[in-house]
Amino acid sequence: MLFQFLTYLHPTHYFQLFRKDGTSIYPLVTVLPAEILAQLSKDDEYVSNDAKNYDLSWQAIKKGYIGAVPTYTDFEKLPIKDEYRFIKKNFHPVWTLYVLLVRLFSLKNPIRELNGFWSQRKVKRQSLEKEPIAYPDYSTFTSTLIAQRPLVSIVIPTLNRYNYLKDILKDFELQTYKHFEIIVVDQSQPYQADFYEQFQLVIRPVHQKEPALWLARNTAVEVSKGEIIMLSEDDVRIEKDWIENHLKCLDFFNAEISAGVFFPENSSIPQDRSYFSVASQFATGNAALYKKVFKKIGLFDRQFERQRMGDGEFGLRAYLHGIKSVSTPYASCIDVKAGTGGLRQMGSWDAFRPKKWFSPRPIPSVLYLFRRYFGKKRTYLSLLKTVPPSIIPYRFKKNKKMMLLGIFISVFLLPLIVIQVLISWRMASKKIKQGTLIRELK
Repeated sequence: MLFQFLTYLHPTHYFQLFRKDGTSIYPLVTVLPAEILAQLSKDDEYVSNDAKNYDLSWQAIKKGYIGAVPTYTDFEKLPIKDEYRFIKKNFHPVWTLYVLLVRLFSLKNPIRELNGFWSQRKVKRQSLEKEPIAYPDYSTFTSTLIAQRPLVSIVIPTLNRYNYLKDILKDFELQTYKHFEIIVVDQSQPYQADFYEQFQLVIRPVHQKEPALWLARNTAVEVSKGEIIMLSEDDVRIEKDWIENHLKCLDFFNAEISAGVFFPENSSIPQDRSYFSVASQFATGNAALYKKVFKKIGLFDRQFERQRMGDGEFGLRAYLHGIKSVSTPYASCIDVKAGTGGLRQMGSWDAFRPKKWFSPRPIPSVLYLFRRYFGKKRTYLSLLKTVPPSIIPYRFKKNKKMMLLGIFISVFLLPLIVIQVLISWRMASKKIKQGTLIRELK
């Protein structure tokens, strides 16, 4: 890991793992182009030279560096003071205190920990997202991929959301790029076959009687005719150049995946997603990828059926295989968050907030993902970080004071929470024993 303390704060993040070829995502500072280094800030207050270089590498990725230079294949152990300095520079002060408490309760040397923590008390948090790395050639770039007019297959699963689906299909009628087909896997009851006749689009509806999201997406990919697959949803809205911008991103960065950005209605793109960067997540509601990616790593894992994080698992699988995925703010979409239908109807919309007292917390598919790829220790750390704040309702998710309250409340509800986690753990164990349900694309 780049800095050891990231294990506490990002225990199950893509970039915490080395890829199958043994490389990390973090570029070797010694081979970064001069124009990139000029946009980074060297911190000479670190004790070790390794920490100084690791910090620059972290800055490069966080600021949006997308290049092809060699990356680190191992990391040296750093002084405790450097670890605390890095956390203090990049995270809210509460999280620095959290790391200290976790390490003290883990029986680390208290004198050394407190000394390292106290020595960095005056360090101020930096905002790397405010000065991202720019790609000035992008605006004038003429895409040969767009000029070649490859057939694009748009995949949209839907379940009892015809009113919302109508809006996104109207958006597709206005697209500037015209050479595409739309495959709608319709699981609605009752199924309305004539619904699709009103649109001036090439729509290939597939009636699927079983409500199953990942089966729907797999089926659509299998029957698609396009060289490029674009994934959308039935409750989003897009701009008229959505397809074109995804294609342009794939072409400009020579990427295999273009990961779009979501933002809620009456809001705007989050600052940390407002510029190009190596994609740290994959969302099946807004993405474009070459069909050959599925042939390389397989389709979606149906162990996530009726549950969450199937797209996260696919994105992690792609990352581990060294597939280049770029996050683009230009192919953004509005997340309408329909109140009915879809995963809400299947009862698994929220991964960490069960609706019943003795339901699993988190949803078993979350632990299946974490345990399978990150092991038990990192899964424990992830539970420690994510479960206490989940006590507070979803609408307060971004309220730091309410999240802190949730942590204190969880102390009183500890017996119940332990039972919920044990239920989830047991169900995840069954999934792990059964193994993946990933079909190959032929």
